[in-house]
Amino acid sequence: MNIVELFQKGGVTMLPLLLLSILALSAIIERSWFWFNVLNKEKETVNRILDASRKDWQMAGEIARQAYDQPIGRFLYAALRLEKPDPESFRLALESAADEEIVSMRRGDKILEAVIALAPLLGLLGTVIGLITSLRSIRIGDIGTASTAGVTTGIGEALISTATGLVVAVFSVAFYRIFQALVFNQAKIFRRAGNELELLYRQNWQDSNR
Repeated sequence: MNIVELFQKGGVTMLPLLLLSILALSAIIERSWFWFNVLNKEKETVNRILDASRKDWQMAGEIARQAYDQPIGRFLYAALRLEKPDPESFRLALESAADEEIVSMRRGDKILEAVIALAPLLGLLGTVIGLITSLRSIRIGDIGTASTAGVTTGIGEALISTATGLVVAVFSVAFYRIFQALVFNQAKIFRRAGNELELLYRQNWQDSNR
């Protein structure tokens, strides 16, 4: 059975399931490319900014500005771009930027959540419709005779939509969990880098105000 036959025998809900799978795949590809770029450059960017901040805050700010296309660069630059802030303002700038970046990293989650919720339901609906169609043609007197042989085939075909819905949902759940884990890991990285930068700034602030 090829893909075309599969969709033909799966029933009317196969088209919305196809659309859901395309949406899920689009979100997965976009998020995968996003995370590839983030994880590929992040560690080097953090180390460069923190190393520069130990020597020259203006240089650290410039490095963060050049890395503005990266979440970690925007996060650290939010505090480094301020003009001689007090330590509390410095910390608040980091916290606000972190919240904004974490929300941005969750882009695409709503699409995957919708697919995870709708795909199994559409698959079940397709099966129910297929069962109704198959069983409607049965007459009481035909039960157990050769004339009901086609009904069994119809019931088997009706289950195609449920299987398809589950496959789409499982595939989406797997990537959804991976992306959630990456966001959680980013929150820890932001917290660690922000705390270290804030500590360096507080030390510099105290030294400059003695």
